[in-house]
Amino acid sequence: MAWFRRDRTPLSSGRQASRVPEGLWVKCGSCKEAIYRKDLARTENVCPKCSFHFKISARERLALLLDSSWEEFDQDLVSTDPLGFHDTKRYSDRLQHGKAATDSLDALVCAVGPIGGITTVVACMEYAFIGGSMGVVVGEKVTRAVERACRDRQPLVIVSCSGGARMMEGTLSLMQMAKISAALARLDEAGLPFISVLTDPTTGGVTASFAMLGDLNIAEPRALIGFAGPRVIEQTIRQKLPPGFQRSEFLLEHGMIDMVVDRRELKAVLVRSLKLLLGL
Repeated sequence: MAWFRRDRTPLSSGRQASRVPEGLWVKCGSCKEAIYRKDLARTENVCPKCSFHFKISARERLALLLDSSWEEFDQDLVSTDPLGFHDTKRYSDRLQHGKAATDSLDALVCAVGPIGGITTVVACMEYAFIGGSMGVVVGEKVTRAVERACRDRQPLVIVSCSGGARMMEGTLSLMQMAKISAALARLDEAGLPFISVLTDPTTGGVTASFAMLGDLNIAEPRALIGFAGPRVIEQTIRQKLPPGFQRSEFLLEHGMIDMVVDRRELKAVLVRSLKLLLGL
């Protein structure tokens, strides 16, 4: 005699399987803790256990830094494919994928709005668009943001998150480094402040140009910041690099940046810094 009987009633007949909807939980990239997504949003996408900083989109960054509404500008500039470049994929296909993934036409979003009541020009890089790489459009948009700050006598904040210059545009992308640096020199001559915020990662031609040219250079904790990556450097000099090399805390200790600031405190620090630099 059987002590049990298997219920063969199919789930489709009205009985529902117990299942947790996908996307409700996120695993921390550092401590591996499972975090409820709504709890993560309340901490500005910073792990409440270990303070690991998750990557966020350019528009999420604007929402965190600006007081309320803002005006986006130069959003219609579009990259072309001047070299007809292709590797494993055509560059034109990568551009289309970047647009679909980010709802942006390139890897930078520029806006003007108040930070602590101070009208500020803000440019935020979008890492999900081809690794936040800097091509002709990104270089042009950064330059226009600098020129707008000069014209309207407003401070400038640029948030970097980039793998560097965009190889698919060759020398044209490298030219942006000099163009932006020249524009920032004019901003400095006008006596207007530029605060550079460096997030993980900030590397390559972005680091070698505008990201390190701020009147104040602020980094998020544990951000990778450098020109070449640590593995490339180790292979070149044939030496083991020290622990934490090219991370925010290492650069602060060696005088390369001014502050390391938790994302949850960044806006308050920006407000105080802008008031100091503007003499308010």
